[in-house]
Formats: sequence, C-alpha cells, structure tokens
Amino acid sequence: MTGGNGPGPAGDPVGRALLRAMEETGASVGGVYVLAADAPVLQLTVMSGVPAPFLAPWDRVALAAPIPVAVATREQRLVWAGGQQQMARDFPRTAVAVPYDFSLAAAPVSSPAGSLGALLLLWPAGHASQLSTAERDAVTAACRRLAALLARHPRPDGSGPCEAPRVLTPPPARAVGPAEALAAADYLERLPGGCCALDLEGRITLVTRGAVELLGEKGSRLIGARPWEALPWLRDPVFEDRYRAAVISRRPTSFTASRPPHHWLTFRLFPDSRGLSVWISPSDKDYGPVAAAPAQGEVVPVRAGQIYHVLHLAAALTEAVGTQDVVDLVADQIVPAFGAQGMIMYVAEAGRLRTIGHRGYSAEAVAAFEGVALGAANSPAVHALATGEPSFFSSPEEIERDYPGLPRLTGKAARAVLPLVVSGRPVGCCILSYTRARTFSLEERQVLTSLAGLIAQALDRARLYDTKQQLAHDLQAGLLPHGLPSVPGFAVAARYLPSTRGMDIGGDFYDLIRLNEHSVAAVIGDVQGHNAAAAALMGQVRTAVRAYATAGAAPDEVLARTNRLLTDLDPGLFTSCLYVHIDLRTRRARLACAGHPPPLLRHPDRHTTVLHVPPGLLLGIEPGARYSATEITLPPRSVLALYTDGLIETPGTDPDLSVADLAGRLNDAPPLGPDRLADSLLENRHGDADRQDDVALMLLAALPAGPVTPD
Repeated sequence: MTGGNGPGPAGDPVGRALLRAMEETGASVGGVYVLAADAPVLQLTVMSGVPAPFLAPWDRVALAAPIPVAVATREQRLVWAGGQQQMARDFPRTAVAVPYDFSLAAAPVSSPAGSLGALLLLWPAGHASQLSTAERDAVTAACRRLAALLARHPRPDGSGPCEAPRVLTPPPARAVGPAEALAAADYLERLPGGCCALDLEGRITLVTRGAVELLGEKGSRLIGARPWEALPWLRDPVFEDRYRAAVISRRPTSFTASRPPHHWLTFRLFPDSRGLSVWISPSDKDYGPVAAAPAQGEVVPVRAGQIYHVLHLAAALTEAVGTQDVVDLVADQIVPAFGAQGMIMYVAEAGRLRTIGHRGYSAEAVAAFEGVALGAANSPAVHALATGEPSFFSSPEEIERDYPGLPRLTGKAARAVLPLVVSGRPVGCCILSYTRARTFSLEERQVLTSLAGLIAQALDRARLYDTKQQLAHDLQAGLLPHGLPSVPGFAVAARYLPSTRGMDIGGDFYDLIRLNEHSVAAVIGDVQGHNAAAAALMGQVRTAVRAYATAGAAPDEVLARTNRLLTDLDPGLFTSCLYVHIDLRTRRARLACAGHPPPLLRHPDRHTTVLHVPPGLLLGIEPGARYSATEITLPPRSVLALYTDGLIETPGTDPDLSVADLAGRLNDAPPLGPDRLADSLLENRHGDADRQDDVALMLLAALPAGPVTPD
C-alpha cells in the first residue's frame, strides 16, 4: 500500500530497502535522499512514517545547507542528534522547523565513484542518547544496500522540476478478519465518550456514534476529512500542531477545545506507525468564552505546517549578514525548497532597477531590465515595486498576456513575483521562476508572501551592513599606508586583516618610514579595541610616531614622546607599539617596545629566535613612563617579523606558548620571499577561523649582497 505518486514497495527496490532499514533500526520515520547528477542538491525520493508535507521544507536540500542530511553527505560521516536539546544546539534551523522531541541520524550513501545521497532516520522520543552498536551496524548495512541500488539508476537532474517523494506505508502488524473487525467496532462503541481514527495524513478513517454526538457533525462529513478542515472550531493551528507532535514523537498527547457555544472537549491522541487513535471525552472544566469560529468565506488561518516551513526559512535568513549572503541563501536554499529553476533579485536605487543576484537566467535576460527607470519599464518587477502586491503566473500564456515577449526572452513558463517591502517602503523584488507551467496553491502563495517579508527585512539589514562595512573599509584604508617605500638591501611585506566580528575596522597599524638616505624606521602597534574609536586613535598614534621619528628622535624617545601626547589626549584607550630603527649601512637595528609582543628573527640558517626586548609600559597610561632600546644585527638572508597579538592569541592559551608556536611556524617555513612568507603565516594560523582580533604583520627580509631574485 502506498500514498503519494510512486509505486508500492513491491515494485520499488529503494522503498523496500528503506522499510527494511526502518525495521532493523527501530526507526519510526525514514527517507532516502539522492544527490542530483549536475547540481549540488539533495532530492528526497522516497519516505515513510510521516506524511509528505511534514518534510516539505526539505524535499530539496542544497548541499551547502547546515542541516543533517546535507552535512552527512558533504562531510561523508554519520550525523546524530539524540533529542531536541542536541538538535537545537547543533542544527537550530531544523529544530525551529520541527519543534518536537525525537532522535535523528543522517548517513551518507556512497559508492567508489563518489557520493550518491543520504539516508535519514528518525526515532521516537525516549530513544537512548546514542545509537547502539547494533543500530549503527544496521545503518551502515542499509547505506551499503542503498548505494548498490542507486548506483544502477540514473540520478535526477538537479535543475529540473522537483517530483514529489514517494510515500510508503508500512504493512499492518497483522491481518484482521471480518469477525475481529466487527468485535473491535463494538468495543469502541461501548467506550465512554467517543473514538475516531486518523491515518498519518490526518484524515478520519473511523468515527464512533459517541464521537459524532460530541463533535456535533454527521459521520458522513467527517470520514475522509481532517478534523481541522471539517470542524471550524478546530482551525486554530495549535490543534494541528498537537497531531504533528504525536506523529513525529510517537508520544501520546492531548489538548482541550471548545465546541460552540460552550462545550469543552478533551482529545487524547495515541500514535503508531500507521496513524492515530483519538479518544474524545467531555471536559470537566469550563475554560471560559472563546472567539467565534470564522464564518464561511472568511480567511482561514494558516496551517501549522506552513508556519514551520516559514520558520525554517526565517531561521536561515537570520544567518545572512551582507547582501551577497542574502542572495546566495535565496538562490542556494530557498529556490530548491520551492522547486524553482530560476531566481532574480532586484533593488530599487535612484528610481531604477538594479540586479543584485540571479540564477538560471541568461545574460541577455538579465541585461534587458538592468538599470531601467521604474516609471518606464513594463516588467513584473516594476509592477511589484509600484503596487507592493505579489503576482503569480502559472503558464507562459498568462505571462505573455501581461508582458509580451517575456517568456521567450527568459525561457521561463511560470513565476512568482514577490515584492520586498519593509514598513511600507519597497526595498526590492524577488522573482522565482519555473521552466514548466505550474499552479501555485493558496497555501504556497501564503508561504511565499510571508517569506517575501522575511527576505525584505534580511535584505534591508544586509544593505545597511554593507554600507557600514564600506565606510569602515574606506576609513581603514585611509589610515594605513597605501604602499611601502623601497628600502635598499631589504625586501618588505605587510599585511592587515580585520576582525571577523563587529565592524571591519580596528586599531592595529604598521608603517615603514624612510628617515634619510641611510636609515629607515619600521613601526607596528595595536590600539585597544576594533571599532571606529580605535581606528581614530590609531591614526593619531601613527601620525605622532612618524612625526617624532622624522624629527630624528631615538627609538626610546619616540615612544616616550608619543606616550606623553596620548596621556595628554586621554582617549581612554591604551596602545602597544614596537619601534625599530635600522641603519642601512651597517644593518644594525635598535628596537624599543611599549607593551607589544616580542619580534621574531629568522637567522640565515633559518632557525628562529624570539627577541627579548624590554617590554615597557603601554602608551597612554603613565605620562612619565620611560623606555629602553635593544640593538641587534640583521645579517643577509635573515627575516625580522613584527606582528600584533591577533596573530598569536588563542583563548585559554599561554601567550608565551603562542609566540613560540609562531616562531616554530616561521622556523619551518620554506625559504620564501617576504610576500609569500607573510601569506603562508596568515593562512596557516587562521584559514577560515573566526578572528576575534585584528591582525597586522610586517616582515623585513635582509637581502644578500649582489643581484636579487624577485619574490
């Protein structure tokens, strides 16, 4: 027996393999995802244990999405969440969309030729916090069987229309004869109150006379209907939510509702793999008056499934930071969720359309409306921006009627045009398009319209963030050197990386100052914090150091004078600084330090040492602070490394160990020029890690005598 649109298990080897996996592992819900042949998309092909709408948000899953089946496929490992608490911690987006108690495993299905998809299994509430050895073995065996089956079948086209997954119903535990069925019916009729049975889809398959009397509706109108559709007073999403909770968690649940005018009834739901048994009884408590049910023709409240679908996508949108993040999220996750093959997003700027992202559109189609005046262009996006109303086109004929030539230009047969409006202000427009004609149901239109509001808010926040980031970038670029002067006998490289938290701006700085024909000064420093105030003070410190250095002050005096200036300014922020004066004729360097991490020197034989320079007091604390200088030699082929603490600091790690670690990495680095060496040190330290502090790095490589090979 089967639901959905696929064949039964007898003619479906993948379906049989799924049901066997569920039986051997004790899972109550299962699904098989197949990786599309030509797109990074996982498509749910067969499922069992819950109705198809329950997994609608995950019919098509972008491989990059932070949800269990995508992680399992992407990282080729078993993903386990042993209950709602772990789910909320590890996969908050999934937990928001399915806020019930269950355990979940997602396992990759792979062959020697590569990844094929994933197996998804859910267990009822109360499962142990970890999979047992037997369950793990059963999951592994199921993945092997599925891999052998999927390897023999062509994989779906990830860019094509999304077919609904086949939904399989497990066979009954045992056959029931006519006599037993009649006895069971008599037994139910004798129970107090009333009883009814629901299949997994929520449709009523049996109702007793007692239930008919309590519900106040004819049995013929109840059979085949869902309670919240047949009974207006059960249309509140909370009642459907209780049914969904029972189906997914397989845990009995109950709720109380009022049948107008004041008949309070208690519903107790008892779920299993094939449906729910419901016992209805009068409630002995009066909960007071309730709002009247919606009259015929009024807007029916949205369903619980719609609410959770929107919540799932809303959780994804909260992760978007910049405009490109919003565009990528819509293209990579929202487009697959609705089975679309194309997406284009516009913003309105200075009375014109500007494209900020698109997928599945030709360059000609994108260029056709780029930069056109909003008052002059005849397009769905312009209409949406002008009216603030969404529009849905189910066929090429509908589009051609309103916008002649558009189907031929875009190659799309259906589209949802969603205006992006925030507080009555149009922000932009998002168009989801399809290569085949399709009908947009009322529920789908409601979800898309709600989603458009969430996209609009995310896009509005993202554009504001981008504006602030550009301002910060311009400010930072103005405060740091635009280039470094050439220094005879030395090759120099400098790098700056902002913190990945807060504004893209900070107080780390570096400078290289030609003092005269025979000397140069290198400076690196770190103003406390990474915000606009830190950047402003950084500019003052850099200017002061440069002024005192070019006036001919010795290294210790440069720091002492800068310190007195900062204490007079009293900015409330402290600054570390390392100043190096180099005599180009003798390659002697004098170093003075104000609370800055010690420099490193890689010697010509490539062993690296930490230079012990008297640290001195941070600038801006004590006006009378004194500093001392240390002298070293920079022999040919040596490298002097100056850096800020963002390059070495790791929470919970001893700073001395962090400095030693950096020295070890410099020691082990191959004999690269300073530019490539700087990139190597930054890459090895951070990669894609979350930087909580700014990073500045300057390398001064003493060149050998004679001709020099460029870096």
